[in-house]
Amino acid sequence: MRLQVTRRTRLLAGSAFGAVALLALAGTASAQSAPGPQDDETELGEVVVTGIRSSIESSIASKRTETSIVEVVTAEDIGKLPDVSIAESLARLPGLTAQRLDGRGQVISIRGLAPDFTTALLNGREQVSAGDNRGVEFDQYPSELLGSVMVYKTPDAALIGQGLAGTADLRTIRPLEYGRQALALNARYEWNDYGALNSGTEDTGQRVSVSFIDQFMDDTLGVVLGYAHMSTPYQAERFNAWGYPDVGGNLLIGGAKPYVQSSELVRDGYMATIEYRPNDRWHSTFDAFYSEFDNTQILRGVEFPLAWGGSAGACPGAITVCRPAPALRPGFTVENGMIVAGTFDNVKGVVRNDGNRRTAELASVGWANEFMIDDNWSATLDLSYSKADRTDTVLETNAGTGRNVTGALDSLTFRTTPEGTTFTSLLNYADPNLILLTSAQGWGGGVYPSGIEGGQDGFINSPSTVDELQSVRLDVGGDIQAGPFSRLEFGMNITDREKELSLERYYLSLTANRADPLHNTSVPVPSQFLLAPTNLDFLGIGPVISYDPFALVASGIYQLLAPQDDNLLAFGWSVQETVTTTYVMGDIDTELFGMPVTGNAGVQFVHTEQSSDGRAAAGNPATPVPVSGGDSYNEVLPSLNLNFEVRDDLYVRLGLAREMARPRMDQMRASVNVDFNQGRVTSTDVNNSPWGGSGGNPELRPWIANAADISIEKYFGRRGYVSLALFYKDLESYVYDQQTLTDFTGFPYEGTTAPVLRQGFLSKPQNGEGGMIQGAEFAVSLPFDLFWQPLEGFGMTFSASYTDSDIVSNPGNPSQPLPGLSETVSNLTVYYERDGFQARISNRYRSEFLGELSGVGTDRIQRMVDAESVVDAQIGYEFQSGPAEGLSVLFQVNNLTDEQFKTFENNDARRVIDYQQYGRTFLAGVNYRF
Repeated sequence: MRLQVTRRTRLLAGSAFGAVALLALAGTASAQSAPGPQDDETELGEVVVTGIRSSIESSIASKRTETSIVEVVTAEDIGKLPDVSIAESLARLPGLTAQRLDGRGQVISIRGLAPDFTTALLNGREQVSAGDNRGVEFDQYPSELLGSVMVYKTPDAALIGQGLAGTADLRTIRPLEYGRQALALNARYEWNDYGALNSGTEDTGQRVSVSFIDQFMDDTLGVVLGYAHMSTPYQAERFNAWGYPDVGGNLLIGGAKPYVQSSELVRDGYMATIEYRPNDRWHSTFDAFYSEFDNTQILRGVEFPLAWGGSAGACPGAITVCRPAPALRPGFTVENGMIVAGTFDNVKGVVRNDGNRRTAELASVGWANEFMIDDNWSATLDLSYSKADRTDTVLETNAGTGRNVTGALDSLTFRTTPEGTTFTSLLNYADPNLILLTSAQGWGGGVYPSGIEGGQDGFINSPSTVDELQSVRLDVGGDIQAGPFSRLEFGMNITDREKELSLERYYLSLTANRADPLHNTSVPVPSQFLLAPTNLDFLGIGPVISYDPFALVASGIYQLLAPQDDNLLAFGWSVQETVTTTYVMGDIDTELFGMPVTGNAGVQFVHTEQSSDGRAAAGNPATPVPVSGGDSYNEVLPSLNLNFEVRDDLYVRLGLAREMARPRMDQMRASVNVDFNQGRVTSTDVNNSPWGGSGGNPELRPWIANAADISIEKYFGRRGYVSLALFYKDLESYVYDQQTLTDFTGFPYEGTTAPVLRQGFLSKPQNGEGGMIQGAEFAVSLPFDLFWQPLEGFGMTFSASYTDSDIVSNPGNPSQPLPGLSETVSNLTVYYERDGFQARISNRYRSEFLGELSGVGTDRIQRMVDAESVVDAQIGYEFQSGPAEGLSVLFQVNNLTDEQFKTFENNDARRVIDYQQYGRTFLAGVNYRF
């Protein structure tokens, strides 16, 4: 264990407290409050606005009164955040972006850093994640049950669980503060203009929610209850390329795996808050949240091995014993070093009917009690617990014209464009007499357990995660008069967290083929599972055979055979963390040269104990052995936030902080996969060793950055503002993968010849030093009647940010940028709201970035994602009088321009790996508030 107090830490702490000392010398002993926001609210108290303008004004008021640099999104009304998902609402804030997953925003990046660098809180309490790591998947939280979201771009010492990029605090309504009874009902019907792309799937859905707020016992007891249900279908046309090898000096598509995808996401969310304040000495708040999440996807398509497709059997030889490799006919078309059109012969496609399903449960409870010790000092005790339990099922089933060398071959004419590759085929892939359940390519063939006789007929991956966190927090604070400080606060937070990942994996092997001594049997799809063919018109192929893959597996037509290799047996892990955070912070309220100054200065002392349990395994079959490891360390995190009120409507904010982000949890795993290359057993060169592998590092330390922020903000009452912010993060420590020389003595090897070497290189995460992130953010939110009264009701919000980084996330690959970093991000919303009518159109843009995507099975891979510009629109009307008062109707279109999701390789946009389109989603709904 060691105390991390570096020279940069001392300089940062010295700068922070030096600034406070200057305030103490120049300020007055009796601080004056900044009157700006309160005066504006008084002046505008008789102006009543609702809907979009109300949301914007509430967000501006919250941003203005905060001492930190923050961004805020506020619900237009009870159960009505501006977008259908939290991630999409947050992605409209300056410096924030969302990464789309299957067309919907799921995770957010702040200031160019990946989602793992952002911490999510619920009512100020750190939350677990249903994902594999720390990044919270925001679609677990129904937007209808939230009142606002506060995003902290600069931390203060009292902000527990802060992230290096930022901290998003999801907040529910406080009933006593709300102060009146309300009942809100919302219902929406939705559909996609693609319809149901897959047979047997849904193409319409609905969302309903109800929220109730009331106060009892002379307004000493308040209750909020909420329920939100969502059943939403979404579609995708997905092209995927294997890659583009060099063939005779020209690039050529190596293979393709296109699908049409139909999904249905069902989520039920429940929320409750009980607030009790019987007197001025005790205030108690209990929060509970629970979410059930079920996402089912059906994917159907044909996988075509092309330039990378090989031969099989006794080749060269007769067609009965040899399946020749795909061959490119002469006469193909070349453009700029890429073969963009031609015909492949000897193609044997693998027809895929796949299914993915994710079920997750997320529960969170918290109980806070504030006690007045005397008339000045108070203490707050907060207890919280959250747990996420998730199971994925990734199912692949294969079909084709026959097993391995048997069956008809196809000729494919192809055309490659920046939108992917389209094909024209000769075979009818919808014919159930031609397309049989089988292993068309014989992939994974061998003798069990090292392979499957006749090849794999399918595959099941089923990883599960359990993430559990409990914490206790004690805060004490009171008003003081000590130089520039007006209040002192100190406290302690203890958090215990454990995350566990486990995996079940099975090969599918047809029972009939296992009974065949030659293992050359294919089986027609049983008629009771057949569905109408699914069209692959976007690909040019036409219809393809369709069946229910889940029902087929459940019928017992396959045997499920568990692999015994090191990839499975060393896959699982658990990581445990105990984090003790103590802090002290002083609120600043003073004057500097006659200028009101507010803010805070403080420091956190963070002690971490971490450990991991896992398994190390080598070979196939493998014999795993338990492994474990861990570490403990301390960090000191000073912070300073200053808010200079230059004028009543002009603020300059300064933030200095030492920030920390803990490593990804899979990087902290103890598990190790060991590889052995029998062909190198006689090598004496460690760089050509037969040993290798990959694993985690339970001793991994956090990312550390010294950060400086400045923001200039001009407000127009509480109706509008314009701001310019600059930020700089100097990374003191970061995490990257490094090849580490390792002794593999004791691990089994293949064959009868012992290797000369027992050492080799193991790839594992390590801590590096150096690098920076810097950027600028501009934002403006203005109602147009500030300039010309006839434009009352019209307005706009706009933000743009630029972020630059020289961090080498992997020194072995310096050309790879920092994950999640888009250099340019912009958001624009133009709206009109008056006399009950409202309309808006929004656009969010982000430049290309390195995204995290699903790879083979359940693996995660990183790939360049092309720039995207997503447009949404909404119109609505609210009845403001008469018998329908409180009723509003709305119509929304998401992804109005059907923006594609595109990834590519080697920084060459022509080499398209993924090209996906999701269609437009339409929603029509009603809201009623009593």
